[in-house]
Amino acid sequence: MTQTWHFGDILEAIEAVIPAERPALIHGEHTVSWSDFARRSNNLASWLRENGAQPGDKLAFYMRNRTEYTEALAAAFKARLTHVNVNFRYLDDELWYILENSDSKFVVFDPEFLEHVEKLRDRLPRVEHWIQLGDSVADFATSYEAIATGGSGKPLGIERGPEDTLFLYTGGTTGMPKGVMWGLPDLWAALGAGASAPAHAGQAPATLEELVEAVAAFDGARQIPCCPLMHGTGLFTSITNILGGGTVVTLPGAKFDPVELFDTVDRAGVDSLVIVGDAFAKPMLRALDDDEGRWDLKSLKLIVSSGVMWSLEVKQGLLRHHPGLMLVDAFGSSEAVGFGSSVTTAAGETKTAKFQIGEKCKVFTEDHREVQPGSGEKGFIARCGPIPLGYYKDEEKSAQTFPTINGVRYSIPGDWCLVEPDGTLTLLGRGSACINSAGEKIFPEEVEEALKTHPDVDDALVVGVPDDKWGNAVVGVVQLAPSAALDEDKLRAWVRERIAAYKVPKRIYGVEAMFRASNGKADYKSAASFAAGQYQG
Repeated sequence: MTQTWHFGDILEAIEAVIPAERPALIHGEHTVSWSDFARRSNNLASWLRENGAQPGDKLAFYMRNRTEYTEALAAAFKARLTHVNVNFRYLDDELWYILENSDSKFVVFDPEFLEHVEKLRDRLPRVEHWIQLGDSVADFATSYEAIATGGSGKPLGIERGPEDTLFLYTGGTTGMPKGVMWGLPDLWAALGAGASAPAHAGQAPATLEELVEAVAAFDGARQIPCCPLMHGTGLFTSITNILGGGTVVTLPGAKFDPVELFDTVDRAGVDSLVIVGDAFAKPMLRALDDDEGRWDLKSLKLIVSSGVMWSLEVKQGLLRHHPGLMLVDAFGSSEAVGFGSSVTTAAGETKTAKFQIGEKCKVFTEDHREVQPGSGEKGFIARCGPIPLGYYKDEEKSAQTFPTINGVRYSIPGDWCLVEPDGTLTLLGRGSACINSAGEKIFPEEVEEALKTHPDVDDALVVGVPDDKWGNAVVGVVQLAPSAALDEDKLRAWVRERIAAYKVPKRIYGVEAMFRASNGKADYKSAASFAAGQYQG
């Protein structure tokens, strides 16, 4: 009989064998043991079902990284509810859209966002229960802590089905956010079917019993998702870690602080980090350069990045401080994981944006012809196998992103790439951000990478701005390194030495803080609006 993998079943099974005192969650000075994690998430799951939750109902998560996020996530799996991520940077109408579009019935929220909740709750009649974190709660809300500590803490003892889902809302670069629907068995398979968890040493367990045996024999891994859990990179890696019996360590600061990060690595004995490219890695490298020798990082073995480019120069700088690290660039998206990967160690390096293509991946042109290696033809990366069910309530966009080609269903999020003669991929960028300048297609990421290699540039985004001559002019927006001054001519000359002249920005403008979401991903819409306001041709 084929094993039916359900995250709720996995959690209940491993909770029975993991040492009670092992930390499941660490947040600053606050630690939740695995026994407390099991008890609290069971109480939450039981309360949800006792208060009307049916399989498939939606539970929205409106909070920053903290222990309660993972507790409530475990409760959702156990109670057969669907996780809905809420971007805590959204304002009222954007917040309303997510909760309304997802049909959320329960919302767990941080008191930090109480003002937004109070404004919107009358417009959200489908939300039956508002569950508030913290010591005191609003009169319309239920105390999260009272729920988590108020029950017997026993497992639910219910049957769970393969039809259960997880939603991951993704903003993309255009339009309203779209709810990516992941079936839990597909997500389990896409995340490596357990093989990527250290407890299983690269081997996917064939049965739940085999998984439990491996977890019982393993001491547990400690991982920090430096990016928000409300985004796919942080969420998916944390799910993999916790289902492998590990420890999810989160940083208390509202903004990413590399000093806080390395202090936590030292104090908690963290062995892996999850980041989003140079937006995290550059500040990390600067902290190490500025205070060399301050931290003992011997516990740290792995840094994984996904979502944006991670430049080779920064990787080399990190390895200079810690030669034993393995640096993994994972190429994926909310709509699919496992497109490809790139590994860099002190013994070898990989060119930026160059990936080993995944086993179930192909590259297709816009008219769905397969791109041949070494042809020089640009195409979209596609993945078959375990992929999402589609977008919630959007059949048209689902059909576009998840087409069937030659009888096989693929996920094609829109990432352009080249297939090199050796079969590796060179990532060019997301199609929706592509700039058409005088008939030439220019991918922002390629220009951004050239800008970011300059020592004066900490971060860069490249956008197209309407222009009478070019149609769209390529414009760079840069965040300079401390004490550096903007010199457009110098930066343009630097870029011209590295890529074709027609891709060089016509103008370059400086900003104090780059237009990025809290997960490090580019906010091209805001960057383009800023650049258009500055541009004079």
